[in-house]
Amino acid sequence: MTNAMNEDIIKKELLKELGLENLPQDKQEQLLVKMTETLLKRIFVETMGKLNEADQKAYVELSDRKPAPEEIEKFLTEKISGYESFVQSIIVNFKKEITTEV
Repeated sequence: MTNAMNEDIIKKELLKELGLENLPQDKQEQLLVKMTETLLKRIFVETMGKLNEADQKAYVELSDRKPAPEEIEKFLTEKISGYESFVQSIIVNFKKEITTEV
């Protein structure tokens, strides 16, 4: 499954879990953009916390080259054991936080 497909599924699940699927489309999009930005920032911060200083430098150097998302994902999966599960746990926790705050 591609990242775009995963992202669409996550967005639809969030809207449904939050009871927001009946909002006008523009409002749904605004909320999704804000939630996605917050989630991506959280994933980034927690990911950087898992990398040692040398790997953080390597990540910055890689990012400066503007690589394809697959290249970044490959780098992170090589550097962080169980990276996909790690990211999934961040997503699950984020969804729990959002649904309990609504």
